Amino acid sequence: MPTTSRLVLALALGGLTAMGLSAQKPLRDVQQDSLLRNHHIVYVGPDNGASLDEGEQRKLLENFYRDQFENTLLPDAPYFLFMSRSGNMAMGLGGEVKLRAYYDPGNSIPSTGFAPYDIPMERNELNRNCFATTPAGTALYFRLIGRNRTLGTYQIYIKAKFNGGDGNDFKLNKAYATVGDWTLGYATATFSDGAAEPPTVDDNGSTLSMNYTTLLVRYMHTFKKTGISVAGAVESPKTVFGPSSSEEGKEVAAARSTIAPDIVAMTQYEWAPGQHVRLSGILRWLPYRDLLNGRNHTPMGYGLQLSTVFSPIRPVTVYGTLNCGRSYVNNSGDFLLGNYDLVGNASTPGLMSTLPSWSYLIGVTYRFSPRLFSTVSFGQARVTDSNLVDQYKYGLYGGANVFYNFTSRFQIGGEFSFGKRVNFDGQSAYGRRLSVMAQFNF
Repeated sequence: MPTTSRLVLALALGGLTAMGLSAQKPLRDVQQDSLLRNHHIVYVGPDNGASLDEGEQRKLLENFYRDQFENTLLPDAPYFLFMSRSGNMAMGLGGEVKLRAYYDPGNSIPSTGFAPYDIPMERNELNRNCFATTPAGTALYFRLIGRNRTLGTYQIYIKAKFNGGDGNDFKLNKAYATVGDWTLGYATATFSDGAAEPPTVDDNGSTLSMNYTTLLVRYMHTFKKTGISVAGAVESPKTVFGPSSSEEGKEVAAARSTIAPDIVAMTQYEWAPGQHVRLSGILRWLPYRDLLNGRNHTPMGYGLQLSTVFSPIRPVTVYGTLNCGRSYVNNSGDFLLGNYDLVGNASTPGLMSTLPSWSYLIGVTYRFSPRLFSTVSFGQARVTDSNLVDQYKYGLYGGANVFYNFTSRFQIGGEFSFGKRVNFDGQSAYGRRLSVMAQFNF
C-alpha cells in the first residue's frame, strides 16, 4: 500500500540520514549522564590492594543503562549499589513509586491504560466524565551486573510491578539471566524495540507498539567495530483463539495445544549510543482442530517490523515503528485486547483464518533542557480482514506530553491522549484522556 511504503522509506532514510547530523551529545544523553553520577556506592569484600580504575567502574555502571529492548523514562539503576573493591561486580535493590491521576471527558475508557480498542462504542451515561487514580507502574527490582574473564559480562535481573487493577496486584514483570551473548528467562521479547517507542505518561506506553514479555532463550551478538547486532530466539507463544463459526449454538473449531515455540530474529545497525535502525521478524505456529470435519490444521503466523530511534539535532529525538504480517499482533499492541490470532471463516464453517494487519507509530521528543522535554506521537493499527463484520477494524492513537525532572530521580509529567476506534460495520467512537503523574526512583 502506498502509505505503508512511504513510511518504510521515511523510517529507513530518516535513521540513516541522522548518522552524521548530530555532532554533539544529544540532550537525552546529558540527562542520563546525570543519573550515572547519581549513585551511592558501598564497597564490599577484602581489600587486597587492587586499585580501582574509575574508567572501568563507570563502564560497569553503564550496563545498568543499556537495554535495547526496554523503554523506561528512568532506568533500573538503584541509587544504592554494592560494588566489589575490584570493580568487577555491582548489585542493588531499587524501585520506582509512580502515582497517576487521569480524567476522561465524555466517552470514558474502563481501564487504567488508554487504548483505542477499549473505547466504548455506545454512549453510556453511567460511565462518562470519569476521574480515577492508579499506582500502576510502581515496582521493585533486584539487579546484579558483573564481569568475568571466562563468562564476560553477566547479569541477573528480577522485577515485580503493581498492575493498577482493582486489587493493585503485585506481579512478576521480569526474571532473567544474561551471560555474555545469551539471555534466558522471562524477559522483553526479541520482536520488541522498546528504545524506539516515544515516552508516555500512561503506564501502558504507546498502545500500538509491540512491547511484551515472554519466556525465551536468546542469542544476541554485537560486532563492536561495525555497530551491527544480530539476534535469534525461541520464545514461549501466547496464542489466543478467537470466535469460531457455529452451527445450532455449537462451536465447530477449537484451539489445540501449542506444538512449537515462536521463532524470532532481528538485525540492527547502531551508529551512536541509543541511535539505531532495526529489522525484526517473527514466525508462529497456530494449531487448531476443525470439529465439524474432524481435521487438524496448523496455519502459520508471521510478522516483520522496521524500527528506529535517532537524534537528527541535539535537542530532538525521533522514534518510529512500522510492522505488518498475519496473526502476529496478539503478542502486544492494541490487538492484545481482542482475540486476533485465529477467527472463524465466514464462508467455510470449521475453518479458522489468520488475520492480515499492519500498524505504525511515530513520535518526536524535543528537549528544552536536559530536565525539561516534550513528546508528540501518532499511530494507527489496522486489521484488513473483512470477515469480522462487527469487530475492530482500526484504531487511531495520538498523544502529547511534557515531563520535568526536579532531580535525577524525581519526575513529573502531564499528557493528553486521544483515540478513535472503527469497526468493520462502519461504527466508530472517540476517546480522550488527560493524565498527570509523579514518579520517584530509588
